[in-house]
Amino acid sequence: MKLPVYLYGHPVLRNVSEPLPADYPGLKELVAEMFEAMYESEGVGLAAPQIGKNIRLVVIDADPVAEAFPECKGRKFALVNPEIEILDGDKVSRPEGCLSLPGISEEVPRVEHIRLRWLDEDLNPHEEEISGFLARIVQHECDHLEGKVFIDHISGIRRQLIRRKLNDIVTGKTRTDYPVRYAPTVKRR
Repeated sequence: MKLPVYLYGHPVLRNVSEPLPADYPGLKELVAEMFEAMYESEGVGLAAPQIGKNIRLVVIDADPVAEAFPECKGRKFALVNPEIEILDGDKVSRPEGCLSLPGISEEVPRVEHIRLRWLDEDLNPHEEEISGFLARIVQHECDHLEGKVFIDHISGIRRQLIRRKLNDIVTGKTRTDYPVRYAPTVKRR
């Protein structure tokens, strides 16, 4: 079964996610399904809220952007209950997009150096310092676990300028090439 990506406007994207318990049933299968949904939608990361689950789980495969960002080469992993520590306060703005906000890309300021602690899908602990674009991907996906999306980091003026695109997503007028789930208020024909 192909998991749909929940789009902007769906309340699940605004909830803070709960820690994933050690006995979570079918974790490895869910991770595999999330990777499949991410690849189907041509993303480099996907967080559990984006598939309708408010649990602290993220999958990332940054290898497709490795030509432009070498730190992403071979970086494929699942993050269970990830924790981020900011190591560098200087922010750099780069364009970001999101599978839950199709057709929208905005310059987002983020720090370039973090420490990441997580469990893998076998619940083995890991800790690593991550820099550059890979740090951006991790921060973007972990924002979803806090009920945030990338446009929360842009100015109010920029949000006003993309208001029509946001409204099109919320009202179900946006089309994608991948399975999606619209907000419950959208009436689909």
